[in-house]
Amino acid sequence: MKKRLEDKIAVITGGTSGIGERTAEIFVEHGAAVVIAGRSAEKGDAIARRLGERTVFVRTDVTQESDVGNMINLSVERFGRIDCLFNNAGAPGPVGTIEEIALTDVNAAMSVLFSAVFLGMKYVAPVMKKQGGGSIINNASVAGIRVGFGPTIYSAAKAAVIHLTKCVAMELAPFGVRVNSISPGGIATPIFGKTFGLDEINADRSVDALISLFKKTLPLRRSGLPDDIAYGALYLASEEGSFVTGHDLVIDTGMTTGKSAYEQAMMNQKLAEVVLGADGG
Repeated sequence: MKKRLEDKIAVITGGTSGIGERTAEIFVEHGAAVVIAGRSAEKGDAIARRLGERTVFVRTDVTQESDVGNMINLSVERFGRIDCLFNNAGAPGPVGTIEEIALTDVNAAMSVLFSAVFLGMKYVAPVMKKQGGGSIINNASVAGIRVGFGPTIYSAAKAAVIHLTKCVAMELAPFGVRVNSISPGGIATPIFGKTFGLDEINADRSVDALISLFKKTLPLRRSGLPDDIAYGALYLASEEGSFVTGHDLVIDTGMTTGKSAYEQAMMNQKLAEVVLGADGG
């Protein structure tokens, strides 16, 4: 197998579960040394041991500027450089109508979903500029592209991430630093369960049900999996993506293109019921 990240150094936030964990596994398979950042030391240390000596865990709360700065500094001290930063850490955000959501909940969500991305780029930028290149990848969402794919604050934060990505891409392009985002859609992960208030164990259990649902409703008739996003990140981190910057890579089985055949059939059925009901009246 061709190793697409041979001798590259990658830092992945939110690396102890879901998309982040799978991306770390695939990056290691392709030759990268990986710094896994997350809040759970128990999970992070276990993943690092499993993936080998060129994988380390750094306990990081991405909402704390000192933690993010420490994550970048320790990565450089350990490996000498950073070739890729994947700002992947996230949270579901508050649920409710605009008049129901508390400002404290908005600020907490924005701290994870937007400010953490800003901080990651803020601290890795001077490292990548000095070394003459690098790839920054920010995890966004289809909820940031179209309304109705996520809670209001989550959606607004992801839209901000997409635009921030484009702004910083133009700022860092002269230094050979590429900045892109990925917008996942229909990926079966525990974040859906957490959005509806499930604890971590039950959110994990909900994934199988999500896979079954997405197989019926998504355009390609299969669920998205963490692999789908991890391989997108692999492309953007590798030399194969060296001419790509300021781009939002949408990986969503066509969700944002239009209504699926399933949705169209349901809508047509409702229309027929209305029309026939009116005709019969």
